Amino acid sequence: MQWESWSAFWDMGGFAAFVWGSYGVTLLLVVGELILVVRRRRDTVRRLLRLRRANAAGAGGRRAFEEIVE
Repeated sequence: MQWESWSAFWDMGGFAAFVWGSYGVTLLLVVGELILVVRRRRDTVRRLLRLRRANAAGAGGRRAFEEIVE
C-alpha cells in the first residue's frame, strides 16, 4: 500500500484513530511489561541475596526461608 503524501500516511485512509491508537496501546503494554519484568527480577535478586546472607550467618535453612517469604 502506497500513500500520495505523508499526511495521507498519517491519516491512514480515515482510520488513523484506530491504527495509531492500536499502536499506542501496544507500545504502552510492551513498556509496562518490561517495567514489571525488571522490577520482579530486581526483587527476586534481592530476596536471593538476603537468603544467601541469612544462610551464611548460620540462621538455618527453614528460618531463613520463612524470613524471605514474609
